[in-house]
Formats: sequence, C-alpha cells, structure tokens
Amino acid sequence: MGKNIDLVVGVLIYRQGAYIIDKFLAYQKEIQRKNPSSELVLATNEDDFVQELEQLLSHWGLRGRVILYETVKPEYARSRVWNIACGREAIRRYILSQPEVRYLLFLDADLICDADIIKIMEKEIQGYDIVFNGCPLRDYGIGLAGAGCVMISRNVLEQIRFRCIEFKNGDIMFEDNLLELDSFRLRSRIKRGFFLHVSHYKSANEARNIEPHPVSLYQKITSSVLVRYVLIRASLIARHNIPWRLKVTAEKLRGNVW
Repeated sequence: MGKNIDLVVGVLIYRQGAYIIDKFLAYQKEIQRKNPSSELVLATNEDDFVQELEQLLSHWGLRGRVILYETVKPEYARSRVWNIACGREAIRRYILSQPEVRYLLFLDADLICDADIIKIMEKEIQGYDIVFNGCPLRDYGIGLAGAGCVMISRNVLEQIRFRCIEFKNGDIMFEDNLLELDSFRLRSRIKRGFFLHVSHYKSANEARNIEPHPVSLYQKITSSVLVRYVLIRASLIARHNIPWRLKVTAEKLRGNVW
C-alpha cells in the first residue's frame, strides 16, 4: 500500500453472496477515481476464491488487496455471524498494521451507494468517532445500527475488537451489537443518519432503495446510544438478542416487508 492511502474500504465477500460483484467493483472504481487516497480490501475465508478476487481487482484496475482469514469459533457455534465477526476483525488488524490509515469504511458487498460516499461520510464523521448510515434491510425495514455501511475512526479501531456471542439456545449477539457496546464503554461519539442513497440487492436484479432523509423521532429514540446500550446489556443477561427481536416485531407490525 502506498504511503498516500489514508482510508480503507473494507468488504467481506463470499462466492455465494457475490451476485453483483461486477456492479460492485465498477462502483468501487468510481469511488477510487474520486478518492485516490483510498484502498479496497476484500476479506474472505474461502481459499479457492482468493485468486479470482485478486484477478478481479487487477481487471478493474483497483488499488487493493485480498485478505484470507480463518473463522475461529466454539464447537457448539452454528451461526454464520462468526464468519462476519472474524472477517471484520481481520480487516481491523490490517488497518492497525498501516499507521497512515485514519478511517475504515465498512461496506457490504451487496450495497451500491453514492459515488461520493467517502466525501459525504468524512464530512459526517467530523466531531464523531463512528458514523452509521442507515440501510434498507434485505427483507423488511431499515437498519440504523448495522455495520453494512459504517465509518470508524482509527482511535476506536485501536481499542476494540470485532467478535460475536452465540448463546447455547442458538440466539446470537451480532458483531455490530458488540461494537456498539464497546463504543459506549469507550465513550465514543456515535452518529446515525440517512446520509446516502443506498441500493441493497437481494439478487442480481432486485434491490431495495432509500434516499437521504431525516431520522424520525421514533428512530432517534429507539437508536439512541443509551437505549441501544441498555437493550444490548439486557440481551447479554437474558441470552436473547432483544434489539433484533424488537426490530423484527416492530417492522412486521408496520407492514415493512419486502
């Protein structure tokens, strides 16, 4: 990586979920055209996918690299969230090995956002440590707390690690839940909003879309740092993901289904 790279776009990618890979990489090409000090880092735990991804980076002329990581989890674990947590942690460790990088922008590989995403998110993160951009969920509702589109400052990355917790009953605390928990303990400054156009693809040709818009009063309350912290702490005690269960119930009652 060149010394002028100060931001990494980190993406977890798996062959089964790479159904818009060409569209996504074309989007990344436009991002890098507008932001020559950015780099794309793809993380996968599929060793037979690495060479193909490296060839795609070369084909599109993208500044970037592919990280092969191992999913480490307990014997009883069944959730695919372990793959996600370990992948995010691999990218975090890569960032820490590059002292010039100031920000990490996580993007899901099935999202297409504004080409000016870095400019917009860097503006929003001024005075903050973490900025969550709301995204339409794949099947219903809108998320304001997930790591599908989030910018994180280096000072936070230096003090946390990505992990998840799977309870013996099968319920799981996602890696972004624990990011919120750790960030609250660090007294990190967190901002949430709908700052970007986002298209979330369910398949190669089917997507849910949102445009930038104000956060509603209901969303401000339910996604506030304190409320989220209390719900996540209660989840660890109850051994059930309370925020997720409440989200699913609320969206179904409101009829926000794909």
